Amino acid sequence: VKRIQEEMRQIQQRVEFSGSLAEFFEHLRTHPRFFYPNTPEGKAAYLRDATAVVDAIRPRLKDWFITLPRAPLVVKAVESYREQSAGKAFYEAPALDGSRPGHYYANLYDMNSMPRYQMEALAYHEAIPGHHMQISLAQELPDLPKFRRLGGFTAYVEGWGLYCELLPKEHGFYQDVYSDFGRLNLELFRAARLVVDTGIHAKGWSEQQALDFYSANSPQPLGKIRSEIRRYFVMPGQATAYKVGMLEILRLRERAREQLGKRFDLREFHEVVLTHGAVPLKILEELVGEYITRKAGQR
Repeated sequence: VKRIQEEMRQIQQRVEFSGSLAEFFEHLRTHPRFFYPNTPEGKAAYLRDATAVVDAIRPRLKDWFITLPRAPLVVKAVESYREQSAGKAFYEAPALDGSRPGHYYANLYDMNSMPRYQMEALAYHEAIPGHHMQISLAQELPDLPKFRRLGGFTAYVEGWGLYCELLPKEHGFYQDVYSDFGRLNLELFRAARLVVDTGIHAKGWSEQQALDFYSANSPQPLGKIRSEIRRYFVMPGQATAYKVGMLEILRLRERAREQLGKRFDLREFHEVVLTHGAVPLKILEELVGEYITRKAGQR
């Protein structure tokens, strides 16, 4: 949390915003420039721009991955009949028989909950190179039994999604400084979960203690924080999976890079991570270890 907040302060300095980080949060929550109009035209503009984000990253996938999913991807607004109860953004896997593409759904019911500066990170997480790359590719693996192709482990699946918010940053994306702040905003949201979930279940925090920490350290609105914390109370550990999974993928990547040196290939590392279906993190560690041993032994 401290590391992310420090990166946020650096962005605050770059845009020459005077005031505290909390005041910068409030500025980003309330200034009209950061939001599309809550009108049919504003919603259409969001979909158009989100599609452009996805299209812009497609040509770079071959630089980062060996095997790409065959299934197409469509960016789509959440349908009106469920938009009031659905989450802000999510992925729907393609049909196994190819009759339906993968969908990245953006919930445009309330445009004030879909700021412009979060658009890039959301698209990378839910679409490509995030959930579409991982989930649709797993479904297409011919040598795995169906339960391996369709199953999921939250730390792996959501850890991959969060890792894929960072991956484009490492390769020149997030050119807009506010979009980079949006990436950090979403990462902070997941990092704070590590503190709050642990506080509740290991240290006996009350709901008010959890609320106090989250509201002091995150720009999320109070209503969102309250609903999140109640989720943590009834689903111990689930919310920690996102950041724990991301940290483990990064740790394994750096381990491979360190041990292989010039032989390290990012595309090969991603191939190992993605071509066994969703697996527990312990199994992922074993798979990467086998890759390192095999690669190091090659002449």
